[in-house]
Order: sequence, then C-alpha cells, then structure tokens
Amino acid sequence: MTIEGIETICDEFTAVTKDIKWEEHLCFNVGSKMFLITTPDAYPPTASFKVNAEEFDEIASRDGFMPASHLGRYKWVQVDDISRLTKKEWQFYAKQSYQLVVSKLPTKVKNSLGL
Repeated sequence: MTIEGIETICDEFTAVTKDIKWEEHLCFNVGSKMFLITTPDAYPPTASFKVNAEEFDEIASRDGFMPASHLGRYKWVQVDDISRLTKKEWQFYAKQSYQLVVSKLPTKVKNSLGL
C-alpha cells in the first residue's frame, strides 16, 4: 500500500478533509476531527488510526503495531510501515476509524456535513 492508495480510500468517505499537521503529517479529518494520520516522508511511511476499544490490545500487540504516542489512551494504534496492511485491511481500518470518529461528532455537525 502507498500513501496515495490510503488517500484514495479516504477520499471515498463523506466530508473528508486533509491537512498537514506538525509539519510532516498528512492528516485525514471529518468534522475537523482526525481519523487517520500518516507520515508520507518517513521511510517507511507510517500511519496511526483509531480502533474499537475491544480490539485495541490485540491490534496494538501485532508485529509492527503499537499504541500511538499521545493518542494510545484514545485507542489509536500506529503501524511502523503502511505496507504491513493489505488494501482490503486499509479499507476496513480507515472506514472503521472514520466511523468511530463520526459517531462522536455532535448531531449538528453531522447534519451540516450530510452524515
């Protein structure tokens, strides 16, 4: 998987915006809330995303995965190389993270975004 591939997946979700944070992280957002963070200039590229609380420990203990620094307490994981996940897995985890973040948005924000 490539950063461009992840970008294509995320672009399919409703009301997604992108920006650069902390000078080197390409972030994918919905309702001004991040749901996926990448480091496209790192070698290999890394990424962080939110997972279900029930799956957090299992996913964070996989080879190449760990709790995301500063976000782990919110059930975010970081993968040390985006190619550890297949396209199908990226589609699943990006969508899941997006949905978890959308579920926490206020109703007014969801309505304004058409969600």
